[in-house]
Amino acid sequence: MKRKLALFGLLLIVSFIWITPVTHVSAAEPIVIGVPTSLGFLEGKEAHKAVQIAVSEINAKGGVNVGGTNRLLKVAAADLRDAAPGVPVPEALLGLEKNILEQKPAAIVVGPFRSEALIAGMDIIAKYKVPMLGTVAMSPTSEKKIKEDPEKYKYIFRTCLNSIFLAKYLAGGMALINKEFGFNKVFVMHQDVAWARAGAGAMKAMFFDKAGWDVLGMEAYPTGSADFSSGLMKARASGAQVIMPIFDMPQSGILVKQWKAMKVPALMFGFISPLAGSQAWKTFDGKIGGGMNCIFEIGNSIASPNVPKSLAFTSKYKQVFGSDIQSGHGVAPAYESVYILAEAIERAGSLDPDAIVAELEKTDRMGVLGRVKYGEGNQAVYGIDPNETAVGAVIQWTEDGKRKIVFPETLANGKIHLPPGLKSMK
Repeated sequence: MKRKLALFGLLLIVSFIWITPVTHVSAAEPIVIGVPTSLGFLEGKEAHKAVQIAVSEINAKGGVNVGGTNRLLKVAAADLRDAAPGVPVPEALLGLEKNILEQKPAAIVVGPFRSEALIAGMDIIAKYKVPMLGTVAMSPTSEKKIKEDPEKYKYIFRTCLNSIFLAKYLAGGMALINKEFGFNKVFVMHQDVAWARAGAGAMKAMFFDKAGWDVLGMEAYPTGSADFSSGLMKARASGAQVIMPIFDMPQSGILVKQWKAMKVPALMFGFISPLAGSQAWKTFDGKIGGGMNCIFEIGNSIASPNVPKSLAFTSKYKQVFGSDIQSGHGVAPAYESVYILAEAIERAGSLDPDAIVAELEKTDRMGVLGRVKYGEGNQAVYGIDPNETAVGAVIQWTEDGKRKIVFPETLANGKIHLPPGLKSMK
């Protein structure tokens, strides 16, 4: 009798399984997204958080449809430490390869922090055929390698801007300064790393030399430097009207404090990572008024009503994590990259890396950055009209601790103001 009851029960269970619809979301393996980067540095830390927001939003809607099966996304992060002073590139590459081998990601977002690590790691990414949407490393050397061997390196995309596009935003801001005030004398101070060297070099070759600006000096500083007074004294003695800094290290905010304390009569305009976010005013004791900073991609530390999704994203970030985005680079592109990847997978109907790459190349998405399309070398195209391209912005800190967008005109909500002691030439 007991055997008959047990058999009857088993038949009921089998019948229930047979007639019950399969719930693919819970049954299917999740799609792993690797996030190997420098998690201890601002851009890497906040980009990782942005990825988590995008993944949670997509999963809340059922995940990604892969050929008729809904699959959830799963984040697998790894700290490459490649932005830290003294960490050799080979150590970062070991971390990158470990992330790929152990987590088996279908794709990578954010990726290596330093361009040196990205360029060296391109062969690892090509070896394992893992599509990557980079959002921090900026040297155009990676695009050059892709163009030289497009079949091998086709898996590498960049959603953030590169050093060339940064130079274009800096050039646009400098052209506006020249138009408004007649200034044409600049002193350049930059970090001694690949992306910053490339940005400074591109500005000199692409803009300053051609636009008739006098480059009065170019000073390079190793990562970790904390005293910029000698460079500032040189800028003052040379008669510089504009000082252009290009730094992403935490200590670089000291440069602006020293500029204010020394009352150097020159506009400070370039990129200093810790100067981008709202907390910089408190961090640097309110000693940054008048400083101008390039926000590499809209939707990072500042948003614009002219790019509505940038406002929605920054609001969501604060709601989830309890604070504003402080980085001016890489965070919004990280969020956007998850959606770009998810949409490419759905269009491909497959996790085959070549199929995903083919769909990534077709990307045309209106989102947090404006309109994202990849151009030559799988680089997202940046410009000044968010309806046509992805966009960045130039902000200026006011003397009462607010940030105003002063460039480009499509996003601007303020005008450039000169620091004390500096008079317009017009």
